[in-house]
Amino acid sequence: MNATDFAAIPTTTLADLLGRAQVMDLGVRPLWAGMPRVAGPAFTVRCPAGDNLMLHAAIYRAEPGAVIVAEAGDVEFALAGGNVCAVAQRRGVAGFVLDGVIRDIGEIREMGFPVVARGVVPIPGTKKVVAPHNEPVTCGGVTVRPGDLVVADEDGVVVVPADRQEEVLADARRKLAKEAAETLDEWEAAHRSRIDKALSEQGHQEGRV
Repeated sequence: MNATDFAAIPTTTLADLLGRAQVMDLGVRPLWAGMPRVAGPAFTVRCPAGDNLMLHAAIYRAEPGAVIVAEAGDVEFALAGGNVCAVAQRRGVAGFVLDGVIRDIGEIREMGFPVVARGVVPIPGTKKVVAPHNEPVTCGGVTVRPGDLVVADEDGVVVVPADRQEEVLADARRKLAKEAAETLDEWEAAHRSRIDKALSEQGHQEGRV
């Protein structure tokens, strides 16, 4: 299995299979419209409030294809800007998923580098605090471990645990194939049946609330 296999899997499909615990909260979102889906193994970083040293160091240490995932201590100081993203892109990093903020969004959008984060602020952080790379971090409310598969698109971010990747990929492919073979009429009929059943089980009667 190649991590890029997950680039064909929507986060909605993965969320259906993995549940809420593996889905980051809605505050961690793509920062420019039209961002392509990103999928890759997590290279994890922890940055304390006001400091971005370890994220900047990570762009020289992450393997090509990795998604750099950062836990940040605040949303007051930018973790990265345009040049950091440009170097990361040049070195083959697939994208950033940050529980924090960045700056230079115009430059980042123009270069097409995928960044999922909490927002944008023009003030940079300092570079003073050293911390280990590739330890478990919390990003968007989800624990992310090194090697977990991170998939991000316009619907959100899902983390696939490293030990479940083959299973989840196979299940996702089966689910997508089944959905592709189903017409809208068939879907509507099955959907209406489920809705009517749910209403009936709750005591709903037509014409009454």
